Amino acid sequence: MAGRQLASKWLKTEALLTDPQIIPYIPETIAYDKDNLMSMLSQYDMVVIKPVVGTGGNGVIRIQNNDEGYNVSHKGRTRFVHSFPELVQVLSGLRMKRRYLIQQGIDLARINGRPLDYRVKVVKVKRSWEFRAMVARLARPGLFVTNLCKGGTLLRCRPAIRRSLPHINSFQKRNEMRQLTRNCIAVLEKRFPGIGELGFDYALDNTGAIWILEVNTRPS
Repeated sequence: MAGRQLASKWLKTEALLTDPQIIPYIPETIAYDKDNLMSMLSQYDMVVIKPVVGTGGNGVIRIQNNDEGYNVSHKGRTRFVHSFPELVQVLSGLRMKRRYLIQQGIDLARINGRPLDYRVKVVKVKRSWEFRAMVARLARPGLFVTNLCKGGTLLRCRPAIRRSLPHINSFQKRNEMRQLTRNCIAVLEKRFPGIGELGFDYALDNTGAIWILEVNTRPS
């Protein structure tokens, strides 16, 4: 039995931000509007816009900031715009009528130029939580989303860490991911009694730092 479902990415992020130990792992995340987008792009070279409620990488937009304008990537296509007003106009054409978040972009570690992230799946059995999967998801060539339904490839966790970040101790990094998962479970279970299944999407950047991209209560 999967237990309680929580569709809102914002509610889960908000809960995790209450724990000082977890805060450093969370990319800056705020509600989407024009002013917030301008503020985030003044701070970060890259941001990701994603639906507050959404799965499978659908509706995710990446914006890369450079001196001459912005690169907007969506559904495997990238277009360049010269100005912020032009960017807003393009986004209004791309976005569906849903609420969105803006998240600090993470430069994911890569294998042969393809970004990858990690899915950790845990299930509550009786009174304890069990790890059911720790895997990497390698994006299809040309895409920045790693979802399997978008053509991503499943890899084993530690070999993926070694291949993408050969200077990192894969055993220690996997253990750090497991401990972070336990910390997050404790916070989420306290805030949302009745959850019974969680899927954590983690990123490793080029330095090997772990970032929490999102948490799912109905992980595939």
